[in-house]
Amino acid sequence: MAAASPYDLVVSGGYIVTETAVERKDLGIVNGTVVDIAAGIDPAGAEVLDATGLTVMPGVIDAHVHFNEPGLGSWEGFRTGSAALAAGGGTCFLDMPLNGIPPTVTAEALRLKRDCAAGSAYTDYGFWGGLMPGHLQELPLLAEAGVIGFKAFMSSPGDDHKDAFRRSDDDTLREGMRIIAETGKVLALHAEHEPAVSRLTREALRRGETGAEAYTASRPVGAEVEAVETALRLAAESGCRLHFVHISSAAAAGRIREARRAGLDVTLETCPHYLCLTDKDLAAMGAVAKCAPPLRGAGEQAMLWSILREGWFDLLASDHSPCPPELKAGPDLFTAWGGISGVQSTLELMLDEGHLKRGIPLPQLARLLSGAPAERFGLAPAKGSIAPGCDADLALVDLGAGYTLQTSDLYQRHPNSPYVGRTFGCRVEKTLLRGRVVYSRGEGLLHHPAGLECSPVYPGAVNIRM
Repeated sequence: MAAASPYDLVVSGGYIVTETAVERKDLGIVNGTVVDIAAGIDPAGAEVLDATGLTVMPGVIDAHVHFNEPGLGSWEGFRTGSAALAAGGGTCFLDMPLNGIPPTVTAEALRLKRDCAAGSAYTDYGFWGGLMPGHLQELPLLAEAGVIGFKAFMSSPGDDHKDAFRRSDDDTLREGMRIIAETGKVLALHAEHEPAVSRLTREALRRGETGAEAYTASRPVGAEVEAVETALRLAAESGCRLHFVHISSAAAAGRIREARRAGLDVTLETCPHYLCLTDKDLAAMGAVAKCAPPLRGAGEQAMLWSILREGWFDLLASDHSPCPPELKAGPDLFTAWGGISGVQSTLELMLDEGHLKRGIPLPQLARLLSGAPAERFGLAPAKGSIAPGCDADLALVDLGAGYTLQTSDLYQRHPNSPYVGRTFGCRVEKTLLRGRVVYSRGEGLLHHPAGLECSPVYPGAVNIRM
């Protein structure tokens, strides 16, 4: 009688992407954890998932999403947002403290958010806390309660609800950074200089200009750079660890790179929409392509691809910021909701535009999409890579399966996406969360939501749960 397999599951015949290589090997998985990577693993009775001809990537860890719970019933939600992430090869999301009501700026608000997510997420997840005026005393409590880190806005978040998240002025940032530095956690920043943006917006509206060109001009690269420089200066004073979200310009990325070379603990991300869309797309598509900072010109986009290839960016994230469709209606781009819904398309966009069209190596993309966010935000070594001891969080992709995205393909609550009608050169075939298939093309979502909250572990950070 043949010996029983030591594995529960064998993923066989795929091209396994680690952070250093792409090799045709098998994965041996036990209790949802990768225990073996080798050629010719004998399944000996274990369940077999045939990945022949497919590329096996680490599941995407999307460190920047807005799933809008609690309090915004007609908006996205954890169930639909995580479903879209899973359908796009994602296995973990980190949810921002806005736009839910209340925003996650107190320990009680975090509890409410946890209650919403429990049993509703198809993928694993974590939560950002918020740095906001009037709530500085809550920062240590949120750190103790297990948030991934903190998020602050240096420009207006754009929500006029009386209880909505608000921007932080320099004094709030200075004191908040001092407190966050003591926790050891990271402060993520939306960096646009509010005085400049407000002035340029007023001038455009005074002229009666509300279209794409006027909106883009109201949020210039200079406003991003000025905010970045202010934040870097404050972080140097406090020793706070920083992460800049959705950097849209090479100039801002360059300032951050210089600060890191000078010894500051700082990282930065960009988003697929800055790499795959331009201001011309905003003009053609309207509000579905509105975001802040805005889409830039083709020349700026080319520079972003260049510096990404050179390693300036630490990670990629979707900044999935959906809303009900009526908030994207009308020609006035100043009043339309600012946010791009792209969580389902991140991996396919980056594989298509980055690897298939530009030759960026798969290990580099795996690092940007999975390994780096796991390390920066305390999820490694359990998450972020394909290696013995890691969770078997996997995206199986057919790099030769071209298709055109239709609204019927989208799993998010409102099928608004600037990528509908776009042809991709690849397609996610299956997504595995801890060794279990949660999405399969043709079958859709499988099983009930079984995502778990991840507990961040930072060296020297406070990680005590309340």
